[in-house]
Amino acid sequence: MTVIDANRMHEIEARYPEYFHRSFRQRFGGLLAVIATLLYGMYAVWFFDLPKLLAEAHWERVGIYMSQWVSYDVQPEFRIQDDGSIETRYPRFSPLGDDPHPEWVKNEPGSVTVFVSGTNRTVVVTKAMTTVTAHGISVPVDLSSGQPKVVGEVPSWMTVYDDNVLADLGFAGDVSIASDRVKVRKRFLGWANFVFDTHSPFFDKPAGEVASLIVSGPRLDPSQSNLSLAFDNIWNNSAWQHGDVWTKLFQTIVMAFLGTLLGSLAAFPLAFLAARNITPNRLLNQILKRFFDFLRSVDMLIWALFLTRAFGPGPLAGSGAIFLTETGTLGKLYSEGLENIDNKPREGIKSTGASTMLVHRYGVMPQIVPVIVSQTLYQWESNVRGATIIGAVGAGGIGLKLWEAMRTNSNWENVAYMVILILIVVFLFDMASNALRHRLMGTKTH
Repeated sequence: MTVIDANRMHEIEARYPEYFHRSFRQRFGGLLAVIATLLYGMYAVWFFDLPKLLAEAHWERVGIYMSQWVSYDVQPEFRIQDDGSIETRYPRFSPLGDDPHPEWVKNEPGSVTVFVSGTNRTVVVTKAMTTVTAHGISVPVDLSSGQPKVVGEVPSWMTVYDDNVLADLGFAGDVSIASDRVKVRKRFLGWANFVFDTHSPFFDKPAGEVASLIVSGPRLDPSQSNLSLAFDNIWNNSAWQHGDVWTKLFQTIVMAFLGTLLGSLAAFPLAFLAARNITPNRLLNQILKRFFDFLRSVDMLIWALFLTRAFGPGPLAGSGAIFLTETGTLGKLYSEGLENIDNKPREGIKSTGASTMLVHRYGVMPQIVPVIVSQTLYQWESNVRGATIIGAVGAGGIGLKLWEAMRTNSNWENVAYMVILILIVVFLFDMASNALRHRLMGTKTH
């Protein structure tokens, strides 16, 4: 064990005073930061009244919306006639087509049996009684009194209203029972009619038969080949609108590319004028920097609202909004990159008597190009997402289609389709921008 005497201790203390004579901030700064963070969190909880918001939130809707992203439903309605017969009706735009006869609906004289989920969840409809079987029990609902009435104890998955009884069958669907009609909602996994809609001659045909018709089958339409007809039916699918969705997606990509390109072209020369070490004019530097701040401070969404009022809805307004925002953002980034370069290469080239253009070309550009490439490609990738958002306010692109599908609150599978397309595009653009960045900067990807 080594013993340090007082002289040695004083010597160490004098050599490393920062460890022995720490200020109040150094000693308690970390603890104070933690306490301040906790106090701010408590204030935010109180200010936004988070306990009340969490208690009153409709958490059940999360599961409903998520299930609707990956499934579709068919809603047959059974109307009880005065003579005891039961009329089956389907919605006008049923996923099953104009004349559906699904195998899970069994019609018999005086009754209809619906197999909502195999034999575990069934609905049997007669003139006087509707029996719902689910969760291991059968619950009869009497319809003879002119008002639906549950016979016996009401289970937890069934809700009784004045003129209606609602049975929740989980993901499989639900049943709404009134005195003269019973409506069943049966849910299926997948996206209905994603390839061919109900009006296509290829609708409801097996994939092998469709392939055979396209390759060697007789023409279904004398005016065009089966391959052309199949492509036309897919592109103009009335339920999924593939052609319109892909066209709007391409508009979004073009908006992002054009707005970023024009913004970078405008920001590049302005950045040289805004950089203090390149243009020694303080007034001009400050004017341009404040101009960049103004363009950046007005959000892209606000610019889109202004431009849609000026030019009308469409991609032009979206491209203009991205252009204005990117001029401010890239101008600031470029000018800061210029101000942080090493001035020695510039001074060396300037000492040879080279012109200002050559000084910038060989003394500035090799240092600033990596910053320009990296930031511009990142902004381009980011603007693909931004173009989706501004499309929702009328600036064109897939954002408007996405907003229209969400606003109906019933086309969540279409929302899922467009969200997946946007994710794929952003993923591909991220890969492409990374590869292009590494290629232009001469680095290897790992």
